[in-house]
This record gives sequence, structure tokens and C-alpha cells, in this order.
Amino acid sequence: MRTVSLRRRVTLTAAVVSGIALVVVALLVHSLFVVVVHRGENAVLTDRLQLARQLAQEGVPATELMSRVDNRSIRARLRLADGREYGGLGTRHGTDETVTRRVMLTGTGEVNRAELTMQVDTPLLARVQSRLGWVLIGAITAAIAVITGGLWFGVRRALAPLDSMTRLAREIARGGRGRRLSPERTDTELGRTASAFDEMLDALEGAEARAQASERQLRGFVADAAHELRTPVAGIRAVAEAVLHQPADTDPAERERLHLLLVREAHRAGRLVDDLLDMARIDAGLQLRTEPVDLYELARTHLDRARMLHPDIDFRLDGDPVTVTADPERLGQILVNLLDNAGQAMAEDTERTITVHIGRAGDAAVLGVRDLGPGVPAADRERVFDRLVRLDPARARRSEGSGLGLAIARGIARAHGGDLVCATPPDAGPGALFELKIG
Repeated sequence: MRTVSLRRRVTLTAAVVSGIALVVVALLVHSLFVVVVHRGENAVLTDRLQLARQLAQEGVPATELMSRVDNRSIRARLRLADGREYGGLGTRHGTDETVTRRVMLTGTGEVNRAELTMQVDTPLLARVQSRLGWVLIGAITAAIAVITGGLWFGVRRALAPLDSMTRLAREIARGGRGRRLSPERTDTELGRTASAFDEMLDALEGAEARAQASERQLRGFVADAAHELRTPVAGIRAVAEAVLHQPADTDPAERERLHLLLVREAHRAGRLVDDLLDMARIDAGLQLRTEPVDLYELARTHLDRARMLHPDIDFRLDGDPVTVTADPERLGQILVNLLDNAGQAMAEDTERTITVHIGRAGDAAVLGVRDLGPGVPAADRERVFDRLVRLDPARARRSEGSGLGLAIARGIARAHGGDLVCATPPDAGPGALFELKIG
């Protein structure tokens, strides 16, 4: 793309505009001068005619009258009644544009009934107009030259901030980060441009930092996921090889035990893959099938399931029915994750009680899951929602856990426009409290 220097364009444009304006002004001045001259011609001729009439009435001789009315700017010709003429207009004075006046004089003496003709000296006025035109042309030329020179150097100074932006952009492109223009004033055009340029750099560098952090997080996540998946895959391979190399007379009980181990490891790998797929769906934007959901009934249904799976745990439900618009399957997934996580957090020799509370906090519905385990330290209450994180020793008892349950649960909660947090128990007692809030 061909471009022209902004400095050159501004200078040329301003010079052309200024030149046009000066030419228009010069034409106006010249036109006004012509109008004033014509008015002056008429006024002078009128005055000289009145003077001639007055002299004729006084009986002034023809020669004296001519000397009084014929001068440098006015030419006169006097033709007496007997045919004598005094003065001469000349052909060079008589043009179509020449202002001419004729009058018949009356009075005493020889000028009685004489014809007086007067004209303005056109060549003299032409010379004056010509000089004025050349003066205007010279003034316009000099003014344009001065304006062009002033603009050439003035625009360079005025555009200095743009040069600074260019240098800064090139430095940043070469890897220099963190530098800014920082204009002293933001109420001017260039000040606002510089401020917007700084904001753009902040946004770009912030996006770059977030992209780099996301890339590092993704690499770490993939590495951790591969590490987590390697364990069940290795188990499946080991058990499969053991089954493959079993002799024909192997005890059926031993064979069944190996088959059960194979199924368990396959189930563990499948669950990890399912969790990874859930995280991928959440990152891509989870699709929800929303409908009115009674949180109390949903919690009661899942607690009945949990009691069958964990008969050694006392599951309790309290609160009031609360209806929200949500995806019941996804909310059930959150509740299952929270219940399984709470069950694994409690030791065998402690009171194994999990309480689910349903209520409201302002306009938001709240579902809380409280266990009586060792709790979550305040410093780790956000970290537990990171991917592939297990707290040690509080919540790392289940070896088959993927470390994705709480991250998935929070992702589903935020997809509903709510949130999942690890809160402080209201009575400051033992255990951990996870609260699901849906507005």
C-alpha cells in the first residue's frame, strides 16, 4: 500500500487551503478597490463639474477655467460657442469603460453656452490597479512560502507524539514490554490517542500474559492428566498380562480376582476420561437443559443413593423446599461430587455425619454440604478447586480419585450463573462446608 507522509500531506493541504483563502481575499480586495475607484471617479467628476459651472457663472476666461478643471487625474475639453476648443481628451483616454461627463455651461463671458467634456485619466488608474495586483501577487506568494515553511517545521513538532508511538510500538515488537507513553494531558486529541494506545498495550500484554499462563496451565494439566491416566492403564496392562499368562489349571477364585481387578482398573480409567471430557465441555461452554428444579427433592433423592453406597455414614437433610431454574442432571453431578468428597474426608474412627442444608441467602438459593472431617485450611479453600489438586492428608484418602471433582462442580455451578465455594462453618466447628449458590 502506497502511503504519503502525514507531515507532507498536512503541510500541502494547509498550504493549498491557505493559498486559496489568500487568493480569495486578494480578489475581494481588488474588487473593493475597483468599486471604491469608480465611486471616487464619479465623485471627482461631479465636484469638477460643479466647479466648472461656478467658474462659468463668474465669467472666468476659458484658459483659466481649463487650468482649474484639467489636472493629472481628470482630462477636460472645452468647446466654445464660436467653435474654438481648449484641451484634448485624446484617443488613448477614450475607452468603453471610461467615465465621461458632458455639460453645457451658462454664464457671462466667452464660456457662455460652451460644451465641457470631462473624463477620468484611465491609463493612470490602470497603472494603479496593475501595481496593486502585483503587490497582492507578491504578498500572496510570500505568505504561502512563509506558511508552508512554518507548517513544515511546526507539523514536525506537532506530530512528535506519533513518532514516539511508532518507536514504542517497534520496541515492544522487538520484545520490550512494560513501557508506556504516559501522556501528561489526556484532554487533547494526541493525549487521548496516547492514552488509548497505552490502554491497548495494557490489554494486549494482559491478554499475552493470560495466554501464556493458560498455555502453561494447559501443559501442566495435560502432563498431570497423562500421569493420572498412566496409573490405571499400567494396572490394566499388568492384570491383562497376568490373566494372559495364567496356566490352564489356575484356581477359579484367583482367576475371578484378577478379572475383578481388571474391571476396577478399567472403571478407574473410564472415570478419569469422563472427568477430562467434562472439563473440556465446561471450557468449551457447557450446554444446559434447564427446567424448574426443587433442590430439596433433588438432595433427598441423591441422599437415598448415598445411604445405599455408604451405609456407615449418617446422611442428614434439613432446610426448606427451594425451586430454581437449572439442569437437574448437572446439579445432581455437583451434589454427588460433594457427597463423595465429604465421605472420603472423614476418618473411620470419627463421627461420620454429612449434613445437607437447603435455604436462601437473599435472592440466591443455597445448597450446603457439611462434613465432620479435618476441614480445609483457609489458605487452601480456593486451591481445592484447581484441577488435579488433592490436599494432603485431608482429602487424598481415595487413591482412585482424579482430583477433578471440585473443579468440575465449580465449572457446572458457574455455567448456571452461580458459584461453588468452600466456606467457614457457621459454628466454627470441625469439618468443611461447601456451599452451592444459584441466583
